[in-house]
Amino acid sequence: MTVTIVGSQLGDEGKGGVVDLFGDPADVVARYQGGDNAGHTVVHDGEEYKLSLVPSGAVREEIGLLGNGCVVNPRTLFDELDALRDRGLDPDVRVAERAHVILPFHRVIDGLEEDVKSESDQEVGTTGRGIGPTYEDKAGRRGVRVGDLLDPGVLRDRLEYVVPQKRALLEEVYEVAVEGLEDPAAFDVDALHEEFAEFGRRLDAEDMTVNAGDFLARAIEDGQRVMFEGAQGTIIDIDHGNYPYVTSSNPTAGGAATGTGLAPAVVGDGEVVGVVKAYLSRVGSGPMPTELAGVAGDTPGYAEQGAGDDEAERIATYIREEGGEYGTVTGRPRRVGWLDLPMLRHATRASGFTGLAVNHVDTLAGLDELRIGYAYELDGERLLTMPPTTEAWARVDVEYRTFEGWPEADWDDVVRTGYEAIPENARTYLEFVSEELDTPIYAVGVGPGREESVVLQDPWET
Repeated sequence: MTVTIVGSQLGDEGKGGVVDLFGDPADVVARYQGGDNAGHTVVHDGEEYKLSLVPSGAVREEIGLLGNGCVVNPRTLFDELDALRDRGLDPDVRVAERAHVILPFHRVIDGLEEDVKSESDQEVGTTGRGIGPTYEDKAGRRGVRVGDLLDPGVLRDRLEYVVPQKRALLEEVYEVAVEGLEDPAAFDVDALHEEFAEFGRRLDAEDMTVNAGDFLARAIEDGQRVMFEGAQGTIIDIDHGNYPYVTSSNPTAGGAATGTGLAPAVVGDGEVVGVVKAYLSRVGSGPMPTELAGVAGDTPGYAEQGAGDDEAERIATYIREEGGEYGTVTGRPRRVGWLDLPMLRHATRASGFTGLAVNHVDTLAGLDELRIGYAYELDGERLLTMPPTTEAWARVDVEYRTFEGWPEADWDDVVRTGYEAIPENARTYLEFVSEELDTPIYAVGVGPGREESVVLQDPWET
């Protein structure tokens, strides 16, 4: 059996906590896309773990797999594994040999590209981790794969082909001298070969590399339970998101097939849980129709429009502080807005959610009134889902539904007692979302730890 965990919004939904919540019965937790830009915080046995690459299941005893759809920075991988071992854990992590490798020059180029885009207000808001340039090289058939690290001869051939191209890009397009970089070795074939061949030896010595599709297929045939862990969220999916303000891979459920080597029917035959934050947040640029108040440097037009009205600023600040809305990887403040149903309808269709996990219900406690973006109006037409272009999405007007707020509660008691102990107005809010999406709620998060969730349905028992 399989369970796939998908972010339904802009990537800050709390997927790691849902993986932790439903992950105990899993034998394998497989990430199917993204890289070390995918910061997620997991609270397990009272301990908090901040991870950016290693699958969330690594804090338990399951096998964690980085699938072929991932891009892997070996420096980050081994730093995180060593840090977990220093804390007394013994993570069992496997890496697909078909996964592509993030090399130091990818990070340098990522930062330069974002700087250039910022001059014309076209910056995407990347984390600068080299994710996009690595996927570019993958599509351009000049990438280095994990399997290449295991063969020093093949690795040298790959580097001798790609590094001169990157040096030319750096020097002739960006007009930056290699010698002036903080890390000139990022563009040096010999230095890269020495470092990454050593990573290959360590991967081999620790028996970490696998043929991902075959490995997972045999696990399922043996009756093991496999959880697919998506990074980022639907609205920054390269195909189904608000392009160009997107990541470079497919966080939607279809990515679980292409990113692991299993058939779509295997993923589709299992459960697909859409993770929803009870409001909306994002890091970086791009449209956000239900945004409450802007963030300097991220919200388009913020400098021109000023800080917005005082009440919107007050609510945005309240939600940001109560919800800890700062990026796990970057520390940047997240933009905050009301829940957006057209966005969630789009995400539900794209991935075929069988259940929802709604987080941060406790964060909204104490507000007198809440709103949900119900529909859009665009050029005189009423839309219940997102328009296909980002430019059109930026022009929509939002039709809202208003809900009465709910008070603070003893959330520990709520967890002990169950769903009926959630404040009535909060249940009204949740049930409205469930009915509109025609998808049952599997869990309600009322705190950061998995023990702070109310479980209505276990996806492994459907």
